[in-house]
Amino acid sequence: MKKSIRKSKYVTVLAAVLVILFMGMFPSAPEEGMYPLSEVGKLDLVKAGLKIDPQELYNPNGTSLIDALVNIGGCTGSFVSEDGLVITNHHCAFGAISRASTPETNFLSDGFVAKDKSEEIPAKGYTVRIMESYKDVSEEILEAVADIEDLAERSREIGKKMRELAEEANDEENSIEARVSEMFLGQTYVLFKYRIIKDVRLVYAPPQSIGNFGGETDNWMWPRHTGDFSFMRAYVAPDGSAAEYSAENIPFKPKKFLKVNPNGVQEGDFTFILGYPGRTYRHLPSQFLEYQQDYHLPYIADLYEWIIEQLEDISADDETLQLEVASYKKGLANTSKNYRGKMLGINRIGLVDKKIAEEEAIAEFINSDDVLKEKYSTLFSDIDSVYSGIFKNAEANLWFGRITRFSTSLNISNFLLTYLEEMKKPNLERKSAYRDENVKKTIGRLNRTFSMYYPDLEERLLFRMLTEALNFEGEVKIEAVNNNFTNEDEIEDFINSVVLDTKLTDKEFILALLEKPIEEIEKFEDPMLTFASELKTQLDALDEESDMADGALSKLSPKLIEVKKAWKKTSFIPDANSTLRLTYGYIKGYSPADATYYSPITTLDGVIDKANQGGEYEIPEQLRELYESKDYGRFVDKKLGSVPVAILYNMDTTGGNSGSPILNANGELIGVNFDRAFEATINDYAWNESYSRSIGVDIRYVLWITQKIGNGGYLLKEMGVEL
Repeated sequence: MKKSIRKSKYVTVLAAVLVILFMGMFPSAPEEGMYPLSEVGKLDLVKAGLKIDPQELYNPNGTSLIDALVNIGGCTGSFVSEDGLVITNHHCAFGAISRASTPETNFLSDGFVAKDKSEEIPAKGYTVRIMESYKDVSEEILEAVADIEDLAERSREIGKKMRELAEEANDEENSIEARVSEMFLGQTYVLFKYRIIKDVRLVYAPPQSIGNFGGETDNWMWPRHTGDFSFMRAYVAPDGSAAEYSAENIPFKPKKFLKVNPNGVQEGDFTFILGYPGRTYRHLPSQFLEYQQDYHLPYIADLYEWIIEQLEDISADDETLQLEVASYKKGLANTSKNYRGKMLGINRIGLVDKKIAEEEAIAEFINSDDVLKEKYSTLFSDIDSVYSGIFKNAEANLWFGRITRFSTSLNISNFLLTYLEEMKKPNLERKSAYRDENVKKTIGRLNRTFSMYYPDLEERLLFRMLTEALNFEGEVKIEAVNNNFTNEDEIEDFINSVVLDTKLTDKEFILALLEKPIEEIEKFEDPMLTFASELKTQLDALDEESDMADGALSKLSPKLIEVKKAWKKTSFIPDANSTLRLTYGYIKGYSPADATYYSPITTLDGVIDKANQGGEYEIPEQLRELYESKDYGRFVDKKLGSVPVAILYNMDTTGGNSGSPILNANGELIGVNFDRAFEATINDYAWNESYSRSIGVDIRYVLWITQKIGNGGYLLKEMGVEL
C-alpha cells in the first residue's frame, strides 16, 4: 500500500474535509440515480414530470412498462409490437450482423432488411431475457456464512449459496432461469427470475456507415450523429415454450410493448430510462479507486489497444477474417476508449482525493461519538490492510486474468486441468459448472473459446505477455515464467516448438478427448499443458488470497455503508449490477469546458457536415440524396428545420444501458440510449449533474432511416406509426 502517498493526500484535502463535514450535517437526497424496482414506488416521479400513473411504469401485481423490457446480448432492448419486435442498438446486434455476413453478402457494410418475417435470419449466439419476478434472499445467504470465520471460505460459501439458490429456482420446463444478484456487498442479495427466449432473429440493421457513423472517432463523444439502432424479433415454439431456431416457431407475444411516439422530444422535456445497467462502483473505498487509476485501467487500455493493432495486421489482406474479428475489435476498442475516459475523469475532478476527504470526514464523525468509535474505530485501517494485499498482487493478477482470457491454448489448458480436478470429486462437491447436470453445457461453451482462436494472434500475444512477465519489477513475480525462461530468445523458441504444435487449440481433438473416461484424459501429455499446470499453481494461490480479500471486504463493506448512512443521514441506492433499473431526468445540454456549451439535439445537417470530412464519416450516397432533396417526410423537426439525429440528457446510465428505451412523460418511446459523453465515462465511479450526460438516437431518425434507407415501411406500420 502506498502509505506515504495517502498521507500527503490527507494533508492537501483538509479544506475539502471541512466542506464535506459541513454538508454532512444536513439530510440529502441519494446521490445515485439507477433506482432498483424496490425503490421506484418511493420516488415522486409525478412531481419530476411524469404524466402517467407511476403504477403504469412498474406494477408488481399487474402489467406495466417493465414488462416490455428485455436483456439481449448483454444490452437492453424493448418490445415495440405485439409480435415480439425488439429495438436495441446497432452495436448490440453487431455480433449477429457480422456473423451473418460474408464478403459476398456483407450485411455490416450494406445493412440488412427482411421484407417480411420469412426473411428474418437467426441472430446466432443471442438470447432474450425477460424479468418475471424478484425476491430478497439476503437472510438465507447470510445465515449460511454466519459461523464462518475463515475469510476465503466465507467468500466461497457466499458464491456457492448464491448459485444453489439460483439452481433451485431454475425451471427449465417453463423456460425460467434464476440468478442471485448482490445488491450491497456482504449485506443484501436478491433472487431474480427471467424468462429465456432462445430463438432471436435479425429484422433490420442499417448500414454500418449509419449504425456506426463516426466509428471510434466519435465514440464516447458529443455532438453525436450515429444511427445506433437495429430491430430483432423474439420467437418461441408453437406452444409458447423456449426453443432453438426452427421454421415452425412463431413470434413471441409480450405482455406489454412500448408505444412509439414519432413526434420526438424538445430541450427540457422530462424523460426516463428503463434498462439493465452493468456495473458501478460508487460505494467502494478510496483504495478501490486508486487500484483502478494506477493499475486496472491503464493496463487494460494499453493491452486492448495492442490487441486491436494485431487483429488489424493479421486480417489486413483477408476480408473474411476482417468480418470474423470485427465484433471482437469493436468490443476491445469500446472498452479501451472508455477506460481512457475514466482515467482522464478521475484525474480531472480529483476523484481519489475527494473520496479520501469523505473518508476523513467519516473518520472524524466516528471519533466524535464513543458508541460509533467502539464499533467502527478500526474500519478504515482494516480496509487499508486488505487493499495492501490487493495492491501487492495487482500486477500478477491483471497478467493472469488477461493471458488466460486471450490465449486459447492457456484457456483450454486451464479448463482441462480444472475438469480433471473436479470430475474426481463426488458430484455434489464439485464446482457447479462441473456437476453432472451442467458439465455438458460447460463443455459446449468451449465452442466460443475456439471461435476466438487466431494462430498469429496467439503467437504474438504469448510472446508479449511472457516477455512482460519476465521483466516484472514488482514484489510478486510469475514463477513459472522465471523458472522456464531467462530471455526473449528462449520464449520465442518455446512458442515455435511448443505453442504452435500444441493439440490444445485443436477443437475436434479436445472435444473428442473429453468424451473419454477421466483415466484416459489423464494420459494426455502436452508441453503446453505442463507449462499451464505450473502457472495454475501460482494462480490458485493468488485466487485464494483474492477470496480472502473478498471475504474480508464482505464483512467490512456493510460497516462502511452503515456508518456512511449515519454520517450523511440518508439512504443509498445499491450499485448497478445488471439488474433492471430506472433513471430519470431531462433533455439537457452541458458545458464541458470554459466558454463552451453543447445543445442537446443534433440533426441531419451535422451528419452531412461530418460526411464532407471523409474517413470514419462515410455515409451511403442515398442518405446524401435524401438530404439534398429535403425528403424528410413527417420526421422533420420544424423548429430545427431538419431531421433530429441524437439527443443528450442528464440521466444516470452505464454499460448495459445500451439499447435502453428513452421514454417521455407519457411512457412513450422517443429514443434509444447508446452512449455517454466522454466526461461521463466516469459514471461508473461517480455521477454529477454538471458533466454526466448520456446519448441516445432520436426515434425520428430511427423511423426516417428505417423507412427511407431500409425500405422498412412495414415495420413502422407494425409499430403503429402513421406516415
